[in-house]
Amino acid sequence: MTDATYTGGKEPAKHGLLTVDARTKKRNASEKRFRMYGLAAIGAGVFFLVVLLGAIIANGIGAFQQTFIEVPVYLEEAKLDKTGNRDPEEMAKVSTFGYSPLIQNSLWKVIVDSGAETPLEDGGDVKQMISASAAAKVRDWVLANPDRVGETVDFQILASSRVDGYLKGRVSRESIAQDKNIDAEHLDLVDALRAQGVVHKSFNWEFITGADASESRAEQAGLGVSMLGSLFMMITVLLLALPIGVAASIYLEEFAPTNRFTDFIEVNISNLAAVPSIVFGILGLAAFIQFAHLPQSAPLVGGLTLTLMTLPTIVISTRAALKAVPPSIRDAALGVGASKMQATFHHVLPLAMPGILTGTIIGLAQALGETAPLLLIGMVGYIATNYPEGVFSGFLSPNSAMPAQIYEWAKRADPAYYERAWGGIIVLLVFLLAMNLLAIVLRRKFERRW
Repeated sequence: MTDATYTGGKEPAKHGLLTVDARTKKRNASEKRFRMYGLAAIGAGVFFLVVLLGAIIANGIGAFQQTFIEVPVYLEEAKLDKTGNRDPEEMAKVSTFGYSPLIQNSLWKVIVDSGAETPLEDGGDVKQMISASAAAKVRDWVLANPDRVGETVDFQILASSRVDGYLKGRVSRESIAQDKNIDAEHLDLVDALRAQGVVHKSFNWEFITGADASESRAEQAGLGVSMLGSLFMMITVLLLALPIGVAASIYLEEFAPTNRFTDFIEVNISNLAAVPSIVFGILGLAAFIQFAHLPQSAPLVGGLTLTLMTLPTIVISTRAALKAVPPSIRDAALGVGASKMQATFHHVLPLAMPGILTGTIIGLAQALGETAPLLLIGMVGYIATNYPEGVFSGFLSPNSAMPAQIYEWAKRADPAYYERAWGGIIVLLVFLLAMNLLAIVLRRKFERRW
């Protein structure tokens, strides 16, 4: 006997594990679209990141090269050492105004010997080609080597920012039509001297090791002193934020009772992590400078201000690392007779160390790039003109920091400073990448699996 089912003249529906119905097809298509959206978002993010890095490198790489003019300068004894005693104290009475004509006349002699044709008449007409810092450099060398007075010494003289910009493509003959600092005749000489190797570009160590300069000496400005200021600030932040933040996290997570007071503290720590950095700058100005009377613009004050800003980040990351340790670790330690403190410091804390170190380094990296708090406490770029004389002076003497220095350069009118601002960003990014790589290495080294 057979079991027949009336289907109304239609084919019976076919169902099975390998049969894809309309609903399944629609769901699969939706998943494919979502995957494509995700890949498109990642591609867009990578594209804009590449564009950003390309723009930074293209605009800032020129700061690591500088134009120099090789000039044999005759150190005329009648002007530099009138007594002939070679006494540096007496020779120091000759200011840079006495050295400038010697450099200009020596450059003019080089031009004449090169055979370059020019409507310019004497050394006074080529001073626009030379950096305003050249006289000070030669003077410092002469005072350090007084016995060389009366000789002709080869110097690598910094070219002016306009000459440097011309060789880098930043300055053109059209752009100097109304520029009072240089003329087309000077650029003709630059081309002629460059062909003979007198004018050349080389690596700019002054940008890495130098200090800030005035508006008229953009070619001399460097990032070295402000880098040292950032170092002293980061030392202050590390020495204060790490122990205070870790100690507070351990107490709140492992020992503090759960009540309204601890809830109030936890809520405020979370809120402080979202407070704009400029608010911490105002707090540092009021608390450390106006109330505590600490020296203005000192890296110590900057470090204290950034410590306040970094503490919430370290506390939150440290508490998250402590929570990630399985409760069984604590129970096992307590079960074999360890006290609460022994279980925390001998077992829980070592296992949480990778997360603690990662959060600390990320917090330091964030503090390294902050600008607004430093501007409010006076750590602006133009005060960083000399290296500190010792470790103690490094914390208390006026200085700047890399972000504040970059901000100061970006404000200035000379395009050479704009180039240096991009170059400073490259240096800052290198420091930040190094700190993040250090966080990854430390996390991998101390990581424990359970």
